[in-house]
This record gives sequence, C-alpha cells and structure tokens, in this order.
Amino acid sequence: MDTQPPIKIDGLINELKALAQISEAEPPVVTRVVFSEADLRARAYVKSLCAHAGLAVHEDAIGNTFARWPGTDPGLAPVGTGSHIDAIPNAGLYDGCVGVLGGLEAIRALQRIGFEPRRSIELVIFTAEEPTRFGLGCLGSRMMGSVLTPQQALALRDKEGRGLDELRAQAGFAGALESVALPAGRFHQFIELHIEQGPLLEQEGIDLGLVTSIAAPASLRVVIEGEGGHAGGKLMPGRKDALTAAAELILALEAAAKSSGAIDTVATVGVCEVFPGAVNSIPSRVRLETDIRDTDGVRRDSVLDALRSACHDVAGRRGVAITTELVNADPPTTCDTAILSAMEEAAMEAGRTYRKMVSRAYHDSLFMARVAPVAMLFIPCRGGVSHRPDEYAAPEWIESGVQVLARTLARLAS
Repeated sequence: MDTQPPIKIDGLINELKALAQISEAEPPVVTRVVFSEADLRARAYVKSLCAHAGLAVHEDAIGNTFARWPGTDPGLAPVGTGSHIDAIPNAGLYDGCVGVLGGLEAIRALQRIGFEPRRSIELVIFTAEEPTRFGLGCLGSRMMGSVLTPQQALALRDKEGRGLDELRAQAGFAGALESVALPAGRFHQFIELHIEQGPLLEQEGIDLGLVTSIAAPASLRVVIEGEGGHAGGKLMPGRKDALTAAAELILALEAAAKSSGAIDTVATVGVCEVFPGAVNSIPSRVRLETDIRDTDGVRRDSVLDALRSACHDVAGRRGVAITTELVNADPPTTCDTAILSAMEEAAMEAGRTYRKMVSRAYHDSLFMARVAPVAMLFIPCRGGVSHRPDEYAAPEWIESGVQVLARTLARLAS
C-alpha cells in the first residue's frame, strides 16, 4: 500500500475515554459485566460509531455483534477483526476495547484513503470474553466456534442463580442458541489487536508483538469438605480443617507449575471461598477455582494431573473429602503463517519495530481459530499492567497498532 492510512489518534483516544465512562463503578474504574445496564449502554455507543462509519450492524442470539464494511465481491468470506468491550470489576479502559475501537478506526482510515476492499471487512464485538458473570471466559466466541454447546450454555448460572436464557432475554437478545455457531468458511481470516498484558514490549522498546501461538487455558474446580467446630474448643490433633487442606493444595499447584521446565507454564488460584467464614469457627468447606495455562497442552495437563494427585494425597492425610470438576481444558492455538507474514510486511512498510511472541493470556482468537485462520497483534502496555484501573497504553503505541492493523486488513481483503 503506497499511502499511509491516516489514523485519527486523538479521536480514537477520546472514544476510548468515552467508552470508559460507561461503567458500573466510578471512573477511573471500569466495570462492565455482560448483560448489565452498563454493558448494554456500551454496546449502543459502539454500534452508533459503527453506523456512523457506514457499517452494516447485526447481532446474534447472545449479542455477538458484527459490523460489516462491504467489499466489491460480497460473495467472498470476509476478513474479520475485533475483540470485546465487557470488563471485569475494577478494570481499566484498554483491555479488549483497543481491539474493538482500534479495529473500527483501522476501517475508517482505509475509507479515508479511498481503499476498496475486495473481501468485506467485518468488525466483531464478542459477548462475555471475561468470565465475571458465568465463571467461564469467552462465552461468545466459544459458542461461535462450537466449543460450547447450546445445552452447556443453558446450564450456566451466575452467582444469583440466573441463567443465560433469562439474562439474554432481559438484555433484548433472542433467537435459537444453535444459530450462534458459525459455519466453516464464515470468515476468511481473523486478526485481533490487543494490549500485551505483559511487560516485554515496553521493556524492550518494541512497537508491536506478532503473536505466533496462544496459550491453552484449563480450570479445575476443587471442593474440600472437612469438619467445622469452635476455634477454641476443638483441639489441634483431631481437626479436619478444610482451609489448611486447601493451603496445601494451593502450594502444590504453585510447585507443579514452577517445576514444569518451561517459563510458559503458569497456575493461579483466583478464588478461595471459605465456609462459614467466621474468625472463631474452623472452616468446614472450601471451594477453590484454579487457572492453569501453557502454550503446550501436554505440559499444561501434567500440572492438572499433579493437582489431582495432590488432592488424593491431602485427602488421605488430613481426613477430608476432596472433589474436583474440570471446568474447561482448551487446546492451544498456533497462529496462521499467512496472516503473520502480512502483519510483518505491514509493520516494515509502516516503519514499526516488532518481535514474534506468544500470548500467555487467552483471548477470543483462541476459539475463533475453530472457525478461521487467526493471528493476534499486540501493543505495549505500561508495566505490563492489566485488569486494573491504572492499565495504560500510550497514544503512540495505539497508533502504531492501528496503523499496522489497517495495512494488514487491506492486504488480507485485497
């Protein structure tokens, strides 16, 4: 492409800030749980921007949103880009949103130079990338990629016991859940722009990360049943404390991840619910939610196996009952070499520095890989901080990412 697509970075930053004001919490905190009032207002705002850009907007039965810039050959499968706008509690304004509004700005930049795509270019806003509502991430893209069946989706419940059908109906989404799954060939290729959520690009002074693979996530739910009692009256030798058993399991999981032999293995216990939760009562029940990830599925599964083994050992030694439930164990994804080559050429043409890297966080692209060839484009974020109100990506970093995204989309859509 001879012409540099003109990115209106000030306008894009203002749109990101305006979107961040739509929150369930006081700014600068961003909280937008899927199907909440704030989520619906945020959707309306982004859809209005898409309509103003002349894109044709439609939604599926759970709110996945598609905004299409028609190509000259509408019979061809479109090139897709996009991300999500829902946000976990106490989040920042860049996670996901850079990929949505940056994707829109890439389309507008191509429109400004009079580019005419042969393939349509379609912006996708995924429903519920974050697991806040249902405890399962990437709800929309999982269903689009047929990873989560309609029956499994209907069984999901939030903390108040409300199901997907009830919540989507309240949000104004209708239709058969079977219709959410995308047929093979629905997209020609898909590329997701995202903040790195790690420190490497900023530390190395590099503009962009070209993602070659996306880590495989797994989640094991662990419930420990012990015996409660008065904290003063029950002597130590006879205790069956569910929390001390849980502590052993948490440390066993950490040890398993550290001993995998690879820096890409990570494991976290992000939820530890203790019952009854009184200072003078011995915990009788604990629920743990674990998050285990690796770019190598076999290595990831070895950590899962180590945790299960620790559960068996701790249950026997401490006289507690431990049950486990595999919530999900998704395969890793290797990004498409043709898209990576197009991104590399676009970065060089735009005069941007780049490195190839893996994504240790998983994203909607992991599940879009079931539908089409995918790749991801990372921009730096300050200190590697994400999922916090002080999450930050400098305007020049965002401009760099959108510039290369626009050039890549032009290549793929030509």
